[in-house]
Amino acid sequence: MSEAEPSVTTAVSATADNVKAFVAGGFGGVCAVLVGHPFDLTKTRLQTAPSGTYTGAIDVVKKILVRDGVLGVYRGIVPPLLGVTPIFAVSFWAYDASKKLISALTKSDTLSTTQLAAAGFLSAVPSTAVTAPVERAKVLLQVQGQGLSEQKYKGVTGVLRHMYQEGGLRSVFRGSGATLARDGPGSAAYFAAYEVTKKALTPAGSSPSDLNLGSIICAGGVAGVAMWSLAIPPDVLKSRIQAAPKDTYSGILDCARKTIAQDGVAALWKGFGPAMARAFPANAATFLGSVATIYLQGIID
Repeated sequence: MSEAEPSVTTAVSATADNVKAFVAGGFGGVCAVLVGHPFDLTKTRLQTAPSGTYTGAIDVVKKILVRDGVLGVYRGIVPPLLGVTPIFAVSFWAYDASKKLISALTKSDTLSTTQLAAAGFLSAVPSTAVTAPVERAKVLLQVQGQGLSEQKYKGVTGVLRHMYQEGGLRSVFRGSGATLARDGPGSAAYFAAYEVTKKALTPAGSSPSDLNLGSIICAGGVAGVAMWSLAIPPDVLKSRIQAAPKDTYSGILDCARKTIAQDGVAALWKGFGPAMARAFPANAATFLGSVATIYLQGIID
């Protein structure tokens, strides 16, 4: 056997692992959107509506149902459904690659919780390039028709055309800084909590990779709760920046200052209830979907 053969085999194996992480993350993301979108819509409307528009999450849902019917709770779902595969695929791929990078730098096969959190934070950097424009389109579709406002967009094509005509790529990527401010710490907590919970649920002498689906669902749900426990304030600012007319805010700090001045510090936690209600089931579905995909890939292989 030549010396080149082991390196070729290693490269092929690494590529296969990356592809599996990419596909698994994408399918897991679709599951998360289908389960969690009504909660996300409620959260976004609470975050962006003028003070006094709603009395709470239940009032948001009630008004959506009265105005738009049952399908109204899925308003704005097309952008995240179209974008969720690349978003989650890039996130899971970047997390897997970041773990390998940190492992190589530390020359350790077992990463600490802090190192896992660092890998999670790094995973948010490339995924923000996909997440920010998808979230911008989603938010604009979710908030239109809120209160007595007109419905400007008739679908994804309309909202994308509006964003680009408003200010080119700068408009399309509005809120990228706030998106990273949310997803960096959020992803750190997300992946670290998932790994720690899996380890805690693993019986002595067993491997976390052998956990049953019930444990995977639990770990995924805990990961979602951990993420959104940190992510709400930057998520509020992201939603406001992305929903507001051009030049309303000069950046995330200006948005924070104006939000606090107008509505008080408590405004930074608007939508906390729906976000936490969504966190466990949506993220349990994410990891369940990703693990099921990897399992099916193993059968096919």
